[in-house]
Amino acid sequence: MLGILLGVLFDGLAYGMLLFLISIGLSVTMGLMGFVNLAHGVFAMFGGYVAVVLMQHAGWPFLASLPAAFVAVAVASIVVERLLYRHLYRRSQLDQVLFTIGLTFMAIAAITYIFGPSQQPVRLPAFLQGQMRLLGLDIGIYRLFLIGVGLLVMLGVVFGIERTRFGARVRAAVDNPVMAVGLGIPVGAVFAATFAIGSGLAGLGGALGIQILGLDPAFPLKFLVFFLIVVSVGGLGSISGTLLAACIVGICDVAGKYFLPEIGAFIIYAVMVALLMWRPQGLLGKRA
Repeated sequence: MLGILLGVLFDGLAYGMLLFLISIGLSVTMGLMGFVNLAHGVFAMFGGYVAVVLMQHAGWPFLASLPAAFVAVAVASIVVERLLYRHLYRRSQLDQVLFTIGLTFMAIAAITYIFGPSQQPVRLPAFLQGQMRLLGLDIGIYRLFLIGVGLLVMLGVVFGIERTRFGARVRAAVDNPVMAVGLGIPVGAVFAATFAIGSGLAGLGGALGIQILGLDPAFPLKFLVFFLIVVSVGGLGSISGTLLAACIVGICDVAGKYFLPEIGAFIIYAVMVALLMWRPQGLLGKRA
């Protein structure tokens, strides 16, 4: 039983790291920029399809397709942000929700037309396949790889926001954009760069998650609720809170499906309700 519990814990952490990679950009845009982007899953899906196309049609290795997915999604998100999203920053949250949901349905239709409705397969390199013995447990090498990538991304994002000049500009632009402009900070460019990084991380998560989450045109709607749960439970704009919430959601989902498959994902919603009743602002969110 102990081995089963540790295996479920490990698989849940790997799943949680995927949710963190995809959700961190949504937490930043909603918490720091105040923009409700319900089309965030589209960028994750786009990153997955970029990786699939590069591997299947261009012959790229899996690891090379990951940074390509990040860059492609980041560049595409800058175009979307400059052409569409920046006009919605000062609009109501209802306008933002309706627009981004509509954009999601448009993206799903476009991907279905181009690639069809079926799941997209991906083959991992040999060194990421199989299992290895660690602390008496047989653990999946790819899941261990996901945990490592997630931790590295978390450290990079925290350092970038808390310890760099760019992070200081982001915080200043969010807290008081008028004063930031007066100090010579290009608020529009800062927002565009922040949005691009968050979307690029979603694209990276989408590429990494093909093997575990799957990839089809319904991806943005299928996992949108999970991303929103992670962001709300962790606390808007909190990097460490998003990581903690993603791990909790991942572990609860895997444990629920393993031990209580008849009730499915209900456990996740029960945990979410309990945590938000205890901490309405999120686990590590700031009090209003």
